[in-house]
Amino acid sequence: MQLARDIKTLIEWLNHDVLQLAGPCYSERLELYDFIVAELRQREHLGGKQIRVLRKALKNQRDNLLAFAKVFDDKLAEIAQQFETPLFLVRQMVRFFRKQATSEAYWRSWGDLHQMLSWKFFQLHEAIQNAMKQTPRASSLVENLNSRLRNYFTLRKHLGTPYLGLLQFFLNHRQFMSSGCEGRKGKSPREVMTREKHPHWLELLGFKLFKRA
Repeated sequence: MQLARDIKTLIEWLNHDVLQLAGPCYSERLELYDFIVAELRQREHLGGKQIRVLRKALKNQRDNLLAFAKVFDDKLAEIAQQFETPLFLVRQMVRFFRKQATSEAYWRSWGDLHQMLSWKFFQLHEAIQNAMKQTPRASSLVENLNSRLRNYFTLRKHLGTPYLGLLQFFLNHRQFMSSGCEGRKGKSPREVMTREKHPHWLELLGFKLFKRA
């Protein structure tokens, strides 16, 4: 029971303090992440294979899981420069987004930040909110990618480099039929990233695309 409570606590720390978008800076996330992995390692002899598999997975995927934090840090630095506001105040407002709007701490922080930032408060609030919306966490990207790939993997018994390369090319150049972001609909991931149109993916491979007369 004590082991279960320890593991639950560590996972809650990971979700709430490390992988939460409105969290500390990248360097602090690294320290917290490594601490959680080290604590899991100390409990491997008690939990056996399951904890060892979890610990190894977290250790091997650290850089990918925390890649979003670097991007978010850069955006916060740009916001601080744009509004000529100390970075520590910008980060203090980021922590403000972690609180429940119905809590007393939320409104106390609101008043303190508004007093310190004056007229910049609402502009900073909107800028940080937009930055958070435009910074997807690695976990959501991985889950989305896995859900897209799973259907293709069931079509073949053996997966080789040529097949994976073709699949990568197809997914990068196939247009989105629908999207939560209206600007991505009818565009491929490559077009979204480069903002440049390209021919149909079959034509890019050298084939002639059939078109109804």
